[in-house]
Amino acid sequence: MNDVIIIGGSFAGLAAALQLGRARRKVTVLDTGKPRNRFAGHSHGLLGHDHKPPLDILAEARQQLTRYPTIRLVNARADSISGAIDDFSVRTSDGQSLKARRLILSYGLVDKMPAVPGFAEGWGTSIVPCPYCDGYEVADQHWGLVWFRPQSHIQVKLYQDWTNTLTVFADGHDIAPDIRADLARRKTRVVNGKITGIARHGGHNATVKLDTGPDVEVDILFAHPPTKPSASLHDALGLTTVDTPLGIVLKVDERRETSMPGIYAAGDLATPGMPSVTQASSQGAMAGIFAQQSMLV
Repeated sequence: MNDVIIIGGSFAGLAAALQLGRARRKVTVLDTGKPRNRFAGHSHGLLGHDHKPPLDILAEARQQLTRYPTIRLVNARADSISGAIDDFSVRTSDGQSLKARRLILSYGLVDKMPAVPGFAEGWGTSIVPCPYCDGYEVADQHWGLVWFRPQSHIQVKLYQDWTNTLTVFADGHDIAPDIRADLARRKTRVVNGKITGIARHGGHNATVKLDTGPDVEVDILFAHPPTKPSASLHDALGLTTVDTPLGIVLKVDERRETSMPGIYAAGDLATPGMPSVTQASSQGAMAGIFAQQSMLV
């Protein structure tokens, strides 16, 4: 029997495995090889790995884990979970039935691309969600922001640390008069109309096509599409979730334990707000440590 099965082998899952392996606990990591940030050319803000391709960082991490004989990495999807604390069963896509005393869910989120031609194709390059991840490389250039809720107003304020040239695309949303007045005070242009397409030019540059008025070119376009968990195991287990403006995440306590004893969660799957590789790695490490401590006798 495994001490812990980790479902999801990106930054959170591998960080959890590292802590557990160093504690000489028997661990199996199930992963499908499709991390959320695989569309990005580089990962930024991760100490010691700044500006490295995220897939290269993960490959190096997996290689480092091979020095721990109690860690097993398996390229498979977890199809179902049953049982309870100290006796969980996980059925995998390749027909295995695995047992574990504890589980860590770190299968992350997926971004739900809108039905706008060119949006999915530009995701991670000309269309990005996070200024902390990509802002420095395009500082002082012309930024665009797709408005999706009143909280987008906060993004406008935030972006001013990187650029003074920002165009907001209302994309059919009503922007309150007082917010429009503040955008005008900040010299932020607002373009009305629905976005009908996005054309990518080279690395970051994009042309936003509208149903009214001329196309608008920007050097980088920021957008925040809704998200959903990349698997539905938490639904089958009846785990408590938290609603966020972009979608649901799992509710965890201060020890990263979910509403079911013995099941922990880390990374984007359990992170309300702005996700990051640094945060996912930290949460994964803590989930691994707390899972290990829960098995002490």
